Amino acid sequence: MEDWQVLLLSSLVSAVAFFAWLAHVRKTNAAAVASTPPREKTAEGIPDGFRYPVIEELADFDILNTPPLAYRPFRWGPNYHITMGLRQGAWNDWIELDSRFVEYHDIKVARMQRRGNKCVQSLPARDGIGSGADAANETVYELAEYLSRRYPSIYAVERHAPSPGDFGWFGQGQIKTVTIVPLRTTHDLDKEDSMKVAGLLVPDDLALMLPGPDGKHYLQAGSICLAGSWRLEDKIGLPLSAIHTSADVPQYREKLEFSMDRFFSKLQPDKLTLRNNYFFQVVNTDHAVPDRSSFASVDPKELSWARTALGDEDLFIQGHRAAPAPDREAESIVVRPEHIYFRSERQSLRRLPRTGAILFTIRTYYEPVTNLAREPGVPGRMASALRSWPEDVAIYKGQARYKDVLLEYLDSMHENQVREGTDSATTKYPF
Repeated sequence: MEDWQVLLLSSLVSAVAFFAWLAHVRKTNAAAVASTPPREKTAEGIPDGFRYPVIEELADFDILNTPPLAYRPFRWGPNYHITMGLRQGAWNDWIELDSRFVEYHDIKVARMQRRGNKCVQSLPARDGIGSGADAANETVYELAEYLSRRYPSIYAVERHAPSPGDFGWFGQGQIKTVTIVPLRTTHDLDKEDSMKVAGLLVPDDLALMLPGPDGKHYLQAGSICLAGSWRLEDKIGLPLSAIHTSADVPQYREKLEFSMDRFFSKLQPDKLTLRNNYFFQVVNTDHAVPDRSSFASVDPKELSWARTALGDEDLFIQGHRAAPAPDREAESIVVRPEHIYFRSERQSLRRLPRTGAILFTIRTYYEPVTNLAREPGVPGRMASALRSWPEDVAIYKGQARYKDVLLEYLDSMHENQVREGTDSATTKYPF
């Protein structure tokens, strides 16, 4: 046999051995993810060693005059990296309140009245997957405990006498009622639907993922009222992977699926994790003032559902966000910069200590691009980020609807800032 043939045969054998080893490693890692053992639990149903966090109160928090935090989670191009983008969070900052609380609350109330279990739902236990109602019950008590400690001027609570195994933190007794003081609204946690109340207590959407016997996490309950481009009715009951693949999330299987499954399986109750994302949304703001009795009067800027871009919510077919449709106004209006809104989600993830559910909180920050473009350094960085999107990301984010108009506007604003010497960014990513 010639030397070159020996060398080729040796290379082939090495390659086969490498790929066999790689397949074994992946199989072993997947099995480890699926079988991560839970912590032992105490008689109260709390994992051994877990302690509820001590929350620093904001005694005089002014909810009416506190502006939303300026999350600006876009980076300079030319490279765009698809990652989970996780960072550790502080318990004090789990839920963020600001001057838009009342507006978001009003939209949620209207959505729940109009759409019912299409936006708020809890599934029963099934096939080895825990009860969504039980997870929702734990969620509303966790939120009430945190909110009344962090924002005591906003949330007032009444408690039952302490009893073994109740949901009260630090042995103080389970919360019976919680009052949202600025709204003069009181919820009775003994009587009202837990998932609905939990959704009304905060400006965030809420999703509860419970582990199944196959190691995957399933959406068993949620209050999804402000998502803009997806509906709870399409996702409820699905595993984490199907939630993303059904929405055509770019490169999910190639770059995200394994990491996300592994993260979910290993997340412990004493950890709070945060991430941010961003989109742009075209909104037809040229309409006449809507009738006060219509839903459009409650949500004229389409925070809850992107009607201009996606059409009628009840006619929407999931997985078709980028396809044109006759009732989509974005296909017919002449888009101007003032029609384009910047939409950023600040998501938190934590595992609830009793049910083991992973609670997603999804807070949407939403404002006109014309506001952001006045901030130092923002228009140049935003334009660079927009140009860095690969084709699949651009399709997923509906870039064709606004790209040309938005880039022309941002470039002009950036040139003005360079000329005036105000183009230096003064805040760190992701702000």
